[in-house]
Amino acid sequence: MIRLLLCAWILLAAPWALAATPTEEIMAQMLRERFEHLPAAKLGVTRIHNLQLDQAVTLFYARRDFAPAWLSDKNVAALLQEIADLYQDGLNPEDYRYTELQNLYARVKSAPEDANQRTEFDIAATSAYLRALSHLFRGKINPRTLSPHWNFAHNDMDSDQAMLLMSDAVNTDKIAWAFDFARPRQPLYQQMQAGLAHLRGLAAQGGWPTLDTKTTLKPGMTDPVVAVLRKRLQFEGYLPAEQATGDAHHKYDEALTLAVQRFQREYFLDDDGEIGPATRSALNTPVQERIDQIRVNLERGRWTLQALNGTFVLVDVAGYRVSYYKDGKPTWQAAVQVGKPYRATPIFRSEITHVTFNPTWTIPPTILRKDVLPKLRKSLDYLRDNKVRVYDTKGRELDPTRIDWNSPGPVVLRQDAGPDGALGQVAIRFPNSHAVYLHDTPHKELFGKGQRAFSSGCIRVERPLELVELLFNDPVNWNRAGIEAAIATARTHNVNLPEPIPILLLYWTVDVRDDGHITFKPDIYQNDAPLLKALNRPIAG
Repeated sequence: MIRLLLCAWILLAAPWALAATPTEEIMAQMLRERFEHLPAAKLGVTRIHNLQLDQAVTLFYARRDFAPAWLSDKNVAALLQEIADLYQDGLNPEDYRYTELQNLYARVKSAPEDANQRTEFDIAATSAYLRALSHLFRGKINPRTLSPHWNFAHNDMDSDQAMLLMSDAVNTDKIAWAFDFARPRQPLYQQMQAGLAHLRGLAAQGGWPTLDTKTTLKPGMTDPVVAVLRKRLQFEGYLPAEQATGDAHHKYDEALTLAVQRFQREYFLDDDGEIGPATRSALNTPVQERIDQIRVNLERGRWTLQALNGTFVLVDVAGYRVSYYKDGKPTWQAAVQVGKPYRATPIFRSEITHVTFNPTWTIPPTILRKDVLPKLRKSLDYLRDNKVRVYDTKGRELDPTRIDWNSPGPVVLRQDAGPDGALGQVAIRFPNSHAVYLHDTPHKELFGKGQRAFSSGCIRVERPLELVELLFNDPVNWNRAGIEAAIATARTHNVNLPEPIPILLLYWTVDVRDDGHITFKPDIYQNDAPLLKALNRPIAG
């Protein structure tokens, strides 16, 4: 698709005018002298980060035979407008020298024949243009600086293609198109932009009211704070205006209870209908913090949304949800339980390769050391009660009564397969260094909780057999009856998928309702703050 677009741009592109003015000829010569001797490494616009920007600018001008790019008032106005509009992407226009470019261009307009001044502006505009497009296409922040586990491929484009596209956009007065092309085009990104604009509008009006109480508000109560609660819920559309004002609305009635429960469900809280500490904290979070939360997730979108196409499985870790996508669209989803904050489920991508029926569970070293050994030192009944056997490193079963559990040495503890085992009846496997996988669980009662960070890092799936059926995509041999027959054998065995299917474990702290309304998830692993700090850090140069 990119190649087709590239060909179309080449056909439309107008070469730099041969009948250049004397000033333009001087500018071209100055650009040649400035850049011709520099190494134009093939880094391309999609790899502009810090010191690589100079090389990208060099490549840009070299592909234009050093013709100046910003001679048109129309293009300059379009560039300045697009840079200003980066505010709508949660980015800071000043990172792209917005005010400086305005001032430089004002000086250019006051002395249009000053080739030196025009050349400096041309270079500054090109630098801002390439940097902005790079950040829209692949993010301002390199995610690997925040997480050593990050293994998603960068959004990349061949450097020659990138430079031709960017140069041709200038030649054909398509600056706005270039910015739209660089942005993620998935609806989620656009919905987050709309949510950002909406919240900034609320912030400009003073934000929403705060519940100034530590008392738990319950259905049936009458309290002046209930009127504040009604007004607060109106701000996000959970109550109509006629139910949110007036002295008569101090009563915590059924309609208010239903609105609170809806808020709780959409904010991943237990929907008890009461305003306890967790719900009050969510309601009292300032508008500016929610604005920053959207900005952080727009950046995550720039990292990942370009890759969401085809058939894949997506685990929304902070949203406790797994989805199966076909042709880039979700066709199935279920609740999941993820890692506790101190045993966080890692964020990475892999490919699902096989399914294990009736899986045994080998207790990971960390869980063995921190959880199981303290129990065994008190009583060996843990082994019997949980159907756990002890092996040496060669797979030979050992007598647990003959082991010094204060210093057990290199032993392996493995739980027998069975519906009551830690992995339930099925495990979905994908290669990774974290020993993480999707699996069934006997702890199904926990799926009813609003926040479901209960595991030791793996992902427990609410309806795993449905997902297995989708993964096999074989209605003859691996329909639901075939899957249940494999489980009924009680034999532990692996079955490969017909072909590997990508799986993405992502972390989003916003959610989008079907009507496009933005809601917010608890930041269970406290990942938002370091990303926000990096996003707010000004860019030097």
